[in-house]
Amino acid sequence: MLKSCCDSYHTQFSEFPDLLRYHEQTRADSRWERTEVKKLEVAPLDKASPLFSDTGSFDSSVSGDAIEDTAENLKLAIKVKDKFFPLRDTAYKSLLDRAKINGTALPKLSREKLADVLNSCLALHRDSALLLVRDEKVSAAHSGDNRDYSVLEIDQLLDGLQKKMDERFPGNQFSSGYVDHSITSASWTLPGQREDLLDTYTKLLAAEGKTAMASKLMPGIRFSTSDTGMASAKVSALLVGLQYPIHIGSMIAVEHRRQSKVPDFVESLDMLFAQFGDSVARLSSLLSVYLDHPVNAMTAVCKRLALPKKASLEAVNMFEMAVGNDTATAHDVFVAMQEIPFILKSGGASESKLLTLQENMARALTFNWREYDFAKEVKW
Repeated sequence: MLKSCCDSYHTQFSEFPDLLRYHEQTRADSRWERTEVKKLEVAPLDKASPLFSDTGSFDSSVSGDAIEDTAENLKLAIKVKDKFFPLRDTAYKSLLDRAKINGTALPKLSREKLADVLNSCLALHRDSALLLVRDEKVSAAHSGDNRDYSVLEIDQLLDGLQKKMDERFPGNQFSSGYVDHSITSASWTLPGQREDLLDTYTKLLAAEGKTAMASKLMPGIRFSTSDTGMASAKVSALLVGLQYPIHIGSMIAVEHRRQSKVPDFVESLDMLFAQFGDSVARLSSLLSVYLDHPVNAMTAVCKRLALPKKASLEAVNMFEMAVGNDTATAHDVFVAMQEIPFILKSGGASESKLLTLQENMARALTFNWREYDFAKEVKW
């Protein structure tokens, strides 16, 4: 079993109280350290570096497992108040931001040279940094200016969301929760609101002969956030019950910026809930958009959205086997596209990558699909 100090650590939850307690404990065990950027000191932490065996230079909370794991991954450490902490892979991007450098060549440098480059650049800046120390490592190096980064504690976001849903959607049911060092996500179903939100849509599906699909669908809500990256606190509308949840847009997001507070997030939820019906209506409208060349349209839309090519073409091939040369609706194509995240998940794609993918795919609901109904085969 992976220890929480490991970069690849992840866990799942089937009950909301367990997810909430996890984040309450995580907040209690974590700490935020504010410091000057020019005082940050980075050191190599691969197995050949002197620091690897110099355990006395590390904070007393850092275990050998955390040092070993970092030596296998990012291979860097950072000094906080005269003691070193391993640097988690989630902190790399934000540390580059503090140094105001970037580039694909940097990761190719030896860890000693990379540490030298970082230290030379960090020393030039008078800004402040806000470091997140969690699970024996520095997990993020945000800007120390509240206008650039505002801490939104995840347990408080979850608690506010649950209370708001209990008020707006009585009978909501927690489905699952997921946590790794880069993201937290959770989803709920809304069985009590199924008739109000999906009645017209399911009747349209039934009229198209899709009664089996209609009977399985349930409205849902997904929450996601991160305090190790620049991700927003997001809540989006879902349809669940099929092979993979369908993201149907209507997303609200409160960024970890501009001195945002948890109440700002809770208040913004009313906007999402009010727009849920509009999102379902937008999906329903695709049932009346008939395409003469649906396989070409699916390929063109996937290409336009810059979806992962290999998984997209696999999904296109599956759709082509199902429809052949027949016509189909834009709704048929959009549902077929949901195979893409399922394929990627089966291949071990990260939760954060899948969430970003689904948000991107939902943009297709706003397209004029007839513009992609090409008679000529679409090359990718």
